[in-house]
Amino acid sequence: MHHLLAPPADNGSKITSYVLEWDEGKKNSIFREYYVGHQRHCKLMRLCPAVGYTFRVAALNDIGTSGFSTEVLFYTTGSLPQTSLPPRLVQAGPSWLTLEWTRPNSCSTEEVVTYTLEMQDETKGLDFQAVYSGLELNRKVESLRRNTQYKFRLITCSGECCSAPSSLFLCKTTPDRPGPPVNPAVNTVTYHSFCVTWEPPQDDGGSGDLTYVLEISEGDLEERQWTTLYRGPERKHLCEDRKPATSYSLRLSCVNVGGQSQCSDDLTVCTHIPPPGRCQPPRTVGNVKHKEMTLQWDGPLCGEESENVEFSLEMCAMEEGSEPMEVYRGCKAECTVGNLLPGTTYRFQVRAANSVGYGPYSESVEISTAAGPPGQCRPPAINVTSHTCADVTWENKESSGIDISEYRLDWGHDLDSLELVYSGTETYFQISNLEASTDYCCRLQAVNQAGAGPYSDLVTCRTPAAAPDVVSGFCLVDHPLNPTESDPFSHSTCLALTWDEPRCNGAEMTSYSISVGDDSIITVGNVTCHIIRDLLPDSEYSLQIRAENEMGPGPFSQTLTVRTRPLPPSPPRLECAAVGPQSLKLRWGFSSRSQLTDDTTYVLQMEDRNQRFVVVYRGPSHTFKLQRLSESSRYRFRIQAVSEAGEGPFSETYTFCTTKSLPQTLKAPRVIQLEGNACEVTWESIPPMRGDRISYVLQMLGGRDADYKQVYKGHETSFQLSGLQWNTDYRVRVFACRRCTDTLQELCGSFSPSAHFNLRRTDATLAVEADVTRVPMGNTLTDEQFAVLIVFGVASLSVLMAFLLQLLI
Repeated sequence: MHHLLAPPADNGSKITSYVLEWDEGKKNSIFREYYVGHQRHCKLMRLCPAVGYTFRVAALNDIGTSGFSTEVLFYTTGSLPQTSLPPRLVQAGPSWLTLEWTRPNSCSTEEVVTYTLEMQDETKGLDFQAVYSGLELNRKVESLRRNTQYKFRLITCSGECCSAPSSLFLCKTTPDRPGPPVNPAVNTVTYHSFCVTWEPPQDDGGSGDLTYVLEISEGDLEERQWTTLYRGPERKHLCEDRKPATSYSLRLSCVNVGGQSQCSDDLTVCTHIPPPGRCQPPRTVGNVKHKEMTLQWDGPLCGEESENVEFSLEMCAMEEGSEPMEVYRGCKAECTVGNLLPGTTYRFQVRAANSVGYGPYSESVEISTAAGPPGQCRPPAINVTSHTCADVTWENKESSGIDISEYRLDWGHDLDSLELVYSGTETYFQISNLEASTDYCCRLQAVNQAGAGPYSDLVTCRTPAAAPDVVSGFCLVDHPLNPTESDPFSHSTCLALTWDEPRCNGAEMTSYSISVGDDSIITVGNVTCHIIRDLLPDSEYSLQIRAENEMGPGPFSQTLTVRTRPLPPSPPRLECAAVGPQSLKLRWGFSSRSQLTDDTTYVLQMEDRNQRFVVVYRGPSHTFKLQRLSESSRYRFRIQAVSEAGEGPFSETYTFCTTKSLPQTLKAPRVIQLEGNACEVTWESIPPMRGDRISYVLQMLGGRDADYKQVYKGHETSFQLSGLQWNTDYRVRVFACRRCTDTLQELCGSFSPSAHFNLRRTDATLAVEADVTRVPMGNTLTDEQFAVLIVFGVASLSVLMAFLLQLLI
């Protein structure tokens, strides 16, 4: 079987291929694709004889696929049964079908042949009904429904003999003429295009396959000429390539197999004013800086059309993946672009816009900023490897047009204490000598020939806790810091140690370990001093100390070599060498001469009124005299010896008592001559001493006597002498005596200076008194007074000589 296809209208796009489908002769209305190609004919092979096959075809172009054609039934030849040939369709209408048939060849021309045409309406579920019976070879069947398929068969009768019904013939009424499309509308109007949309007609003529026809007219109503703009099944059409600012009239109609509908009402649409044309490429004004540049451009419009025009400047970095961005929008044809990267190339293009929209972009221009300092570095990464060490790394930053000459790394505890720790081209630096459990921070800066860039963001870290540092200040002290009376300290068997608390390195200190020699380790608490006891006197020891916290023990300190002192000396025996009323002279010495050394120091203590012993002497001497004591008072003393071995124990307490004081020496008495050969001697008085009464003894020397003789003893301070000889020299002196009431002992003082007098017969009392008073005054100069006079004279002479030397100079 060979079929030839008539080419359909291509609607402006060349047909590229055809699709032929068939029902494989199964009459089940299921079609399968048999041929696809550009040929318009196809030959079917290996078909069954005397079998009807139904076909349909569609065309394809670049726009899409057309609808399928009307289905056609074709039969293969073969041995036909004794049946009539089926009728044929002559013409179809919306409500009628004209059929024809042929006279059977088996019938002669003389035979009267009648024909019965039967029709079946499947939509009503009726069986075949005769619609015509007669001699005609054609028939117009009317009162049919539009676009409805009917089945026909023909029965040929010759006389009374009728053939079997022919095979079925299917045909279909045509659709009716559709109504016009409804609700036509125009939207998306631009200066060169607009979009027309519409809805299907209310009456499609009974056919769903509608072809819409859009016609357009330009110009006045009187000279209107319609041109088909679109023909197709779509219900919208984009009218492009229109003239700007032009009025157009539009009308719509639709076409199906039943015909073309009436046109819709006219639509009027006016295209917009076109957007501005292309601007000139931007150009730089002045010097291009490393972070900004000034650009100018020429607009595309002039005159009235340039009013209310604004410009949009677009910038794009040359890096891959960079998106363009608008950096300026305004009416001026100039702008300054800032916040640029130094040494970087940017692409710029500009376009103008009016009330309609934007025009095309100008040609792009590439402009590079001047080289500048590097940008901000990314924060460096800190890897704390131990409590004393950290590794700092950073990325190699791309410079702002110039290669980076160095990186600068600042390090410190906080922002105020940052210091430069590295300067170079490497991207790695190791920081050591850090403190444990301490906060640190750092920042990075890149430098090139144009200068230094900004610092990176501050990065912080904290070193982990660690064992304590080495203990410093480990030393021996002479006296313990916290002595206890219950446990006395001895330099011969004890060592008082002290040290400085080291850095705990973030963990609380728990204890200290003291190594004594190679075998012994003493553990103490969280203190900074300790006393090692029960050591051997005069022995050498090697000591080390280390601190320990929750993280573990720290390192031992340097070795401290110490030596205990020899046993301190025993106290000497204390004796009283001399005693006085206001003084005590004490002496002491060792019972064994082997304990005597040149550097031995003695500490003598005396008990005060509060029963506390106070030091009254410290030195190497073996004697000491205490002055300004109270007479007849008991004093308690103790003594100890101190040597390089340390302080020895105190001796037992010794008690010594001062003696009573003698009365003071009186001044020379005064002598007054009385009438006759008598005179009166007077002297000064002394008050009682501690309740003991004072008596006076007057002695006189004169005449032939060789020694003084006592002439008076009593409590009075005057005495009259009688029976004296004229013109004879006499001397008198007096001393005081103290009568002790407790011991009934009498203590006498020293003699006063003697007073000289001579009784004369002149009876001139005044002269005698003058003579008596003059002689004693000359004899009353004591040794002490004379020494004072000499000292005064020497001092006066020295002052005088110094004054004269000052004048000469």
